[in-house]
Amino acid sequence: MSGNPGAEVAAAIAHEAQGRSKGRDVRVLRRLLPFMAPYKVYIAFATLFLLLSTGATLTIPRAVQQMIDHGFSKENAGLIDQYFLFVLVVAVVLGLATAIRFYFVTWIGERIVADIRKALYTHVLDLSPAFFEITRTGEVLSRLTTDTTLIQTAVGSSVSIALRNMLMMVGGLTMLFITSAKLTGLVLIAVPFVVVPLILMGRIVRNLSRKAQDRVADTSAYAAETINAVTTVQAFTHEPIDRDRFGGTVESAFRTAIKRVKARAAMTALVIVLVFSSIVGVLWVGAQSVLSGAMTAGELSQFILYAVMVASGLGALSEVWGEVQRAAGAAERLMELLSTEPRIQAPPNPVTMPTPRGSVQFDRVTFEYPMRPGIKALSQFSLKVEPGETVALVGPSGAGKTTVFQLLQRFFDPQSGRILIDGVDVKAATPADVRSRLALVPQETVIFGDSAFENVRYGRPEATEAEIRAAVEAAQAAEFIERLPQGYHTFLGERGVTLSGGQRQRIAIARAILRDAPVLLLDEATSALDAESERLVQKALETLMHKKTTIVIAHRLATVQRADRIVVMDEGRIVAEGTHKDLVQGGGLYARLARLQFAGMAAE
Repeated sequence: MSGNPGAEVAAAIAHEAQGRSKGRDVRVLRRLLPFMAPYKVYIAFATLFLLLSTGATLTIPRAVQQMIDHGFSKENAGLIDQYFLFVLVVAVVLGLATAIRFYFVTWIGERIVADIRKALYTHVLDLSPAFFEITRTGEVLSRLTTDTTLIQTAVGSSVSIALRNMLMMVGGLTMLFITSAKLTGLVLIAVPFVVVPLILMGRIVRNLSRKAQDRVADTSAYAAETINAVTTVQAFTHEPIDRDRFGGTVESAFRTAIKRVKARAAMTALVIVLVFSSIVGVLWVGAQSVLSGAMTAGELSQFILYAVMVASGLGALSEVWGEVQRAAGAAERLMELLSTEPRIQAPPNPVTMPTPRGSVQFDRVTFEYPMRPGIKALSQFSLKVEPGETVALVGPSGAGKTTVFQLLQRFFDPQSGRILIDGVDVKAATPADVRSRLALVPQETVIFGDSAFENVRYGRPEATEAEIRAAVEAAQAAEFIERLPQGYHTFLGERGVTLSGGQRQRIAIARAILRDAPVLLLDEATSALDAESERLVQKALETLMHKKTTIVIAHRLATVQRADRIVVMDEGRIVAEGTHKDLVQGGGLYARLARLQFAGMAAE
C-alpha cells in the first residue's frame, strides 16, 4: 500500500470527526444487518410469535364488546361463560407466544453481540500502529464492551418491543376505524401533534447519547492508562492528581448522561400528556354518541380499550425510542471502528516468499512517521545484511535504529525506497509471511497474563513441550522457572509483575529462540540483565546467532564488539560502518561514544 501515511491518518481523523458530527437518525442500525443475516430462521420464529402475541392482544377488546352488548342480558346469559373462557384461552396463547418471542429475541441479541465483539477484536488486531498513535486503548475497549452492550439491549429487547408496539398501534388503529370511523378520524388528527415532537426530541436524545458514550470512553481510557502504570503513579505520589483528573472525566460523563436523561424524561412526559389529552377529548365525543344512540356501550368500551392500546403503545414507543437512539449512537461508533482500514495490507496478488535464507536489504529508504510529518526518521537509508551476518546498529537516541526494526516488520511503509527480505519487496508479500521470517527480542519485554509455558509458546504455538523446554534451557531461563510454585505452569501475573526485569527478558529470548526464524532482531536484548545473567544469555545468543542473520540495536557498545559489522547511525543516515577496532581508530561519532562509555565503565 503506497501513499502518504500522514495524509491517510489525517483523513482518518477527519472521518472520525465527521462521524461524530452526524447522529440524526437510526439508519446506521441497518449496518447491523450483515450480523443478523445468518440467523434468519431465529428472526422468522421471533417475528411469528410476535405477530401471534399481538393478534391475541388485539382480540381481547372485541371479546369485551361482545360480552357487554350480548352477554349481560337475560336472553343471552349462557353466552357469558363462553366469552370468559375465550378470554382465558387468549391469555394462555398470549403468555406462551410472549415467552417464546422473548427467548428467540434475547438469543438473537446475545448471538449478534458476540459476533460483533469477535469481529471488532479481529479487526483491531489487523490495524496498523498508525491507528493506535491517534486512538487510545481505553477508547477501543469502551467500544468493545459498553457500546456492544447497548447494541445487545437494542437488538435483544428494544427493537422487539418497538416492533410490538408499532404492530399494536397499527392493529389498534385499524380496529378503531372498524369500530367508529368518526372517532378514529379525530384520533388521526391528533397523531401528528404527538409524532412530530417524538421525532424532534428523538434526534436530540441520539446526539446526547453519542456524546455520553464518548465521555464514558474518555473515562475508560484515562483509567486504563493510569492503572497500567500504577507503580509509576505511586512512585511519583501522583495519586491525588490522578484521582482529581479521573473524577473530572467521571463528572463530565455524568453531566452529559444527565442531559440525555432530562431530554428523555421531557420527551416521555410530553408524549404521554399529548396522547392522553387527545384520548380524553375523543372519548368525550364517544360518550355523546352513546347517549344519542349512535353507538352501543360495548362499542364504546371496545373503542376505549383499543385507544388505550394505541396510547400505551405510543407511550412505550417513546420510551423504547430513547434506547434505540442510544443503540444507534453506539452502532455508529462501532461501525466507524469496523470501517477503519489497516494502513498496512497484503497486495491483491501477493508474491510467495522463497526458501528462507535470511538476507535483508534497505534500498534508499526515506520514512516519516505519520504523526510527525516533515521529520525524517530515515533519509535515503541503504543497508544490506548477508545471510548469517551479525550487524549492530548504534548511534544516539533518535538516530533511526528502532525505525529500521519497525519498517522491517512492516508496521509502516516508507514514503520512498524498498525493503527486501530474501530478495522480495516486503510490500509485495503478505505482512504475515514477512513477519514469519523474523524473531524479535524487544527492549520493553511483553509478558502476557498467562503461565510461563504459554508465554514461551507464544513464539510458535504449534511447538511441542520438548521444544519449549529446550528453548527455555537455551535462554538460561529454566533455573528460575523451575523454582516457581507450579513450575512452567505458574501464572506470571499481568505484564509479568511477579518476575524481575531480567527474568522477563530471558522469557522473551526463549520465545524468540523457539520461533526459529531466519532473521533475529535484538533490541537491547540483554539490557535488563545482571552481569551473571548477561554472560549466560549472551552465550546462548551467540549459539543462536551463529546460524541466523542478526540485527542488533545496542546503546551499550560492549555488547556489540564482536559483531561482524557495526553500522553507526545519526539523524536517519549511516555515518560510518566497520568493526569495533576500525571505528575506534577512525574517530568520529562511534569513537566519541566508545570513549564516553568505556571511560564511564572504568570510573565505576
